[in-house]
Amino acid sequence: MNMKTWLIFLPALAALLWLGCQTNARPAADNESVYTDFSDRDFKNYWYQGLAEITSYDLQQARYGEIHHGHAVAVFVTEDFSAKKQVKLDNPESAGNDRVPILKLNLSKKFNTGIYPYSMMLSVFTPVDIRNYPYSLKTTMSSQEWCGHVFTQMNLRGNEYHLTGLSYFESEGDENLDIKKYTLEDELWTRIRISPENLPVGEVTLIPGSFYSRLRHKEITPATARISLTENNGIMDYQIFYPEADRTLVIHFEKQFPHKITAWEETYTSGWGPGAQKLTTRAVAKKTLINDYWSRHNNEDLGLRTELGLPLE
Repeated sequence: MNMKTWLIFLPALAALLWLGCQTNARPAADNESVYTDFSDRDFKNYWYQGLAEITSYDLQQARYGEIHHGHAVAVFVTEDFSAKKQVKLDNPESAGNDRVPILKLNLSKKFNTGIYPYSMMLSVFTPVDIRNYPYSLKTTMSSQEWCGHVFTQMNLRGNEYHLTGLSYFESEGDENLDIKKYTLEDELWTRIRISPENLPVGEVTLIPGSFYSRLRHKEITPATARISLTENNGIMDYQIFYPEADRTLVIHFEKQFPHKITAWEETYTSGWGPGAQKLTTRAVAKKTLINDYWSRHNNEDLGLRTELGLPLE
């Protein structure tokens, strides 16, 4: 095919790149390019079937110098995202170059500390084409408990992440600041699912995780991490160690596609004063469902929570 003919067909090929989630999702066509190497049919067949992957986890959460039982849920789903507005597109077919296919993670944790509960959620929006979009476009984190609630959002703007923080704590208050662009710890979860062979290893500067920063009341600022990736009987152990904070996060995932996250551990000092001690938060996968959860909102669908091993809360 000569260059002139190629240019004639280029708009049609671009139109075929329409990908989505929820009611907009559909299987990928033969010549769609969505994966980092632009050839992986397994990736396209798994992530573009119009469904989400939902995994429940048993959670042992460190807080206030003790371990508290709870549960976590990781929802991975593809969406069409607006590069400009950094929100999910309502009409991706008319968005043109503003449309960016992403893999979204919604990771929620729920656990009780004595009389009162914690409910935390992290959302990460990572472009599937990591060659042209090497950084996630956006993250949000919210935390609610009986004292109040906190919200943090980071948006990629050029060479910086713009952070908006809202908190009921006077010392934290409302903030708007810019952080130099580095890989986000929070996006390592989505990168495992997209392209584990391209995960950063060695001595790396990361922006630490939102959950950790929230629970330790730490300012979100880039930090040096030492990262390794090893294999143990078909399970990959991805270890991130922050020397300055003396904190370690290990994410375990399957070597074989689709690289499901089977467990994780996070070790750091929990609590303050005499009650502070080094503890390990642990989460272990229980059950995975593949379905269109956004349409499973009727009372008759409550049985799906039981299937996931989740309480009917």
